[in-house]
Amino acid sequence: MSSSFDAIIIGAGQAGPSLAGRFSAAGQRVAVIERKHVGGTCVNTGCMPTKTLVASAYAAHLARRADDYGVVLGSGIGVDMKKVWARKQAVTMNARTGLEDWLGGMPDCRLIRGHARFAGPHEIEVDGERLSAPKIFLNVGGRALVPDMPGLAGIDYLTNTSIVELDTLPEHLIVVGGSYIALEFAQMYRRFGSEVTVIERGPRLTSREDPDISDAIRDILIKEGIDIHLGATNLSFAREDRGVAVTVAGEGQSPARISGSHVLIAVGRVPNTDDLGLDRAGVHTDARGYVTVDDQLRSNVEGIWALGDCNGKGAFTHTSYNDYEIVAANLFDADPRRVSDRITAYALYIDPPLGRIGQTEEEVRRSGRKALIGKRPMTRVGRAVEKGETQGFMKVIVDADSHAILGAAILGVGGDEVVHGLLDGMYAKAPYATIQRAVHIHPTVSELVPTMIGEMQPLV
Repeated sequence: MSSSFDAIIIGAGQAGPSLAGRFSAAGQRVAVIERKHVGGTCVNTGCMPTKTLVASAYAAHLARRADDYGVVLGSGIGVDMKKVWARKQAVTMNARTGLEDWLGGMPDCRLIRGHARFAGPHEIEVDGERLSAPKIFLNVGGRALVPDMPGLAGIDYLTNTSIVELDTLPEHLIVVGGSYIALEFAQMYRRFGSEVTVIERGPRLTSREDPDISDAIRDILIKEGIDIHLGATNLSFAREDRGVAVTVAGEGQSPARISGSHVLIAVGRVPNTDDLGLDRAGVHTDARGYVTVDDQLRSNVEGIWALGDCNGKGAFTHTSYNDYEIVAANLFDADPRRVSDRITAYALYIDPPLGRIGQTEEEVRRSGRKALIGKRPMTRVGRAVEKGETQGFMKVIVDADSHAILGAAILGVGGDEVVHGLLDGMYAKAPYATIQRAVHIHPTVSELVPTMIGEMQPLV
């Protein structure tokens, strides 16, 4: 059995349904192939479930601090993990069902369940059915990297996918990894009531960030009672009666044995490109398995594109959706949009959150350009003081000659939202004086951004 379409989209993650909608609206036949859940990582195991859990953890944390605000609660603060899980599940299912209904209602759109593999450059096979189209879009996402570490195969371990299905509280969660996913779960489960240990092989947490950001994040987590081991270059795992033991050793350090009830492996992601039959289509990938694409997300094979986490151009929901926008603009709108026009922007959703845009201070220093830097602790931000949430700081870096904003980091209450004012200025190519002279609402965190810019000093 074979069927032909104008376009085939493999994967119903962030970019897929919207792109299908454009083909459908244009009166073209489109097939969307999904082997598991519509919505991809964001809806099912990423942003939506995890941020729902983060919100529950924040509520528990704030309740424990009630006395700081003069609020009197009962004798103890408890967390019902089954209710926490049910709330998370409702958010996920509502989003997934909404996307399924949207796809199901699109004219000339067929949603196919199954694992897609190439049979040729423009032929796809799904459970014995052959599909063909002149345009094929790979939107297959990624999954947790599980490296080969001694003893790991012999224990039960969690990844970001399985941990969101827990409806019980780990007694002691050991988190292997010290970056974004790892730290969100570490703080979350500490606030739920677990003992938490973080093990990171590098010399500091969040190695992508400037050292002052990494140090501040570490201090925030330590203050909440999270045990952190850095420089853990050698790990091994073993079963124990009550769970698992992780033996940690660093260069020049004596091995330490850490016993826990659960282990979360959060050391990175890999693209889901290894079982697509890309070789039969002639599609090239890089050494890490990402589909190599040009500035408009076209692969080396005519008529095949790659969007989202499988192309190595970003690992976020917002970059995946922007991939859709770039492809749709080029195909349907005669608007030559490019990936290279995108400015780096992301957040770390610990509490307080980190909002990050553009270049880091270290990157600017390495460039050798003349720059100005402004920094302000959240203890000097009235809104943070009023809310009783003064951890963190704000930082902005600008070009001393062109006055262009180069980058910013806001680690503090509302940092994931406040940073967008600076990001918009970067996209508008506005000099920093534009934001410095803006009149912001009081009392907000944003109102101190112009003040911080006005206090900048040369980066030395």
